[in-house]
Parts: sequence; structure tokens; C-alpha cells
Amino acid sequence: MKTVGYAAQAAGAALAPYTFERRDLRPNDVAMEILYCGVCHSDLHMVQNDWGGSVYPLVPGHEIVGRVTAVGNEVTRFKAGDAVAVGCMVDSCQHCDQCHHGEEQFCREGMTATYGGFDRLTNEVTQGGYSKHVVVREEFVLSVPEGLDLSRAAPLLCAGITTYSPLRSWNVGPGSRVAVIGLGGLGHMAVKLAAGMGAIVTVIGRHASKAPDAMEMGAESFLASTDEAAMSQAQSSFDLIIDTVPVKHDVTPYMPLLDIDGSLVIVGQIGPLAEPVTAPLVFGRRRVAGSLIGGIAETQEMLEFCARKNILPECEMIRMDQIGEAFERMERSDVRYRFVINMASLPAPQAEAA
Repeated sequence: MKTVGYAAQAAGAALAPYTFERRDLRPNDVAMEILYCGVCHSDLHMVQNDWGGSVYPLVPGHEIVGRVTAVGNEVTRFKAGDAVAVGCMVDSCQHCDQCHHGEEQFCREGMTATYGGFDRLTNEVTQGGYSKHVVVREEFVLSVPEGLDLSRAAPLLCAGITTYSPLRSWNVGPGSRVAVIGLGGLGHMAVKLAAGMGAIVTVIGRHASKAPDAMEMGAESFLASTDEAAMSQAQSSFDLIIDTVPVKHDVTPYMPLLDIDGSLVIVGQIGPLAEPVTAPLVFGRRRVAGSLIGGIAETQEMLEFCARKNILPECEMIRMDQIGEAFERMERSDVRYRFVINMASLPAPQAEAA
């Protein structure tokens, strides 16, 4: 299948139109036309090769919403016309203990990333959702429930599940005391999801300018991390803190905010942290943990939960040719709160248009 997308040809290069081939349908494959694709901060990291290992040409995008156009002859769960979604992974070994537990993101042989990964059969580099079409193994295709706005659902496939999974893993429910550090693309989803679960939610930020937004999204209070008196008064106030800060930072000031046996879960920064002080951990039996997206079953559960609770990200719709500007704005945190690309703005491949 000939398709078109936007790709970076080298580390740090501007994204530009790129025509390429999607694989022929295998018996268990689903082909879809991409309608919307979210823009994740990790897309920018991958284009810039911030984490190393990026392979070019690179078509980013792992927050994909579309409609099925064709299915392989062994596919049973989907048919042409179905509203579907694809997140951060498109394959795994399917036979290790983690895959059997529905935790494909922790596959012992390594999950296959939606872009910048390697096809398990051909070793071809996978290309992502900044494109017109995609072909994905049936087991990694998700159903979009009725009632979810397709134009706003895409960020749920990364920002949504990245914050939903730790909330579920730490058994958040009615009355849970949850704090969210940072009210950005990840943080605003953490607030909405935790509030939807019945938690008492506090947003922690450097300045109170986002306090009105936090309250509108379901938070009950805002804690300024620059206010030493307020931080001191908030000691032992939380059962769980979701840390969405995407850069190197010090977690030490936040540790005393946890109650005994509380956990701070890092979902934003992949890389070094400032050297922590262990006293708050030792003297409160507190924990620092990490979390990475969720399995396919949990991601489908998250979509169903969002449909029931009418939880959707706050999105700014852009055209495909605005992606360079979007990346620049994302670097300076100038987005409310996620960019979504309308793929109708991407011209069809010439072979289709002819």
C-alpha cells in the first residue's frame, strides 16, 4: 500500500512530506485510514534523537485514531468502517509471562514500538501515525467506543493510558488522595482520570496561573511548589503523587508530601534525575516508582472508562503542515494541552489522487 506522511530524514531535521509503502495485509492484519494523530513530546525527542537509537527516515506518531479499510482473512474482531485506534506499540512476542498477563509493554523480548521499532517478521523499521494509512496486527488494534469524540480521542492512546495505568496499579478510587505534579499534556489527563475515579485531586505547580484550569478539570486544590509554608503544611497529605515533569528535576521536595507508605510515580522524565535525599523515604516508608503506558486490555479499559465518564483531553487541532510550529511551541510549553493533527489536511498519495 502506497501512502504518504511526514518524516524526519536525520536527527533534528524538520519534518517534511514523505511517500512510502505500508506492508501488504497479513492474515491477522488490520489496515486503516488515519483520521487523527496526537502529537506527543516523545515524538520530538525521537526526531531529535534525544534518547539515542532513532532510525531515519522517521515518521512519528503513536496516538492514532482512524477507520478500518480492510482486514486480513483471519481477522475476527474488526470490519471495514469500524472506528479504531492504535497506541504506542504494534506487536510483542505474545508468549512470555508479561504478554500472557496482558502487560505487553513489558514483553520480555521487547515490545515493537509503533514507530522507530522493528517488525518482528521482516525487521523493517516501523513508521507511525503522521501518515495517511497504517497496517497493524489485530491484537494491537483498539476499538473506539461510541460516544468518544474521534477528533479528541487520539491523545488517550499515550497521555491517557500513561496516567491511567498508575492510577489503576495503585488502586485509586473514591477518597484516594492524589497529587499531580505539572498540568501539561500528561498532567491534565491525570487530573481528569483521577477525578473520574473519585479521588481527591491536588495539582502541584510552580505558579498558580493554571489553578483555574486545574479546578475546571476536577482538581479540588492547587499547591504552589514555590510556597515553602504551603509545602510544609501539606506534609503527609497524599497517598499517591503522579510526577509528569518531562525534564531532569529533584523529587526530594515532594517526598514529604506523601503519607506513610505513599508512592511517587514518575511518568514524565526518561533520563537522569537530580540526586535525591533518602531521609523522607526512610522515615516514611515512602517509594519512588516509574510506570510505562499500559497493556492492550488496560488501554481498551481506559477508552471504555473515558467514554462512560465523558473524559477527553483538551486539544488544539492543527494541519499536518503546521507540525514544525507545533514542535517549537511544545518545546516552550505553549500548548493547551495537546496538539492533534487532522489527517484530512495531508494530501493523498499521487497514485490515489490520479
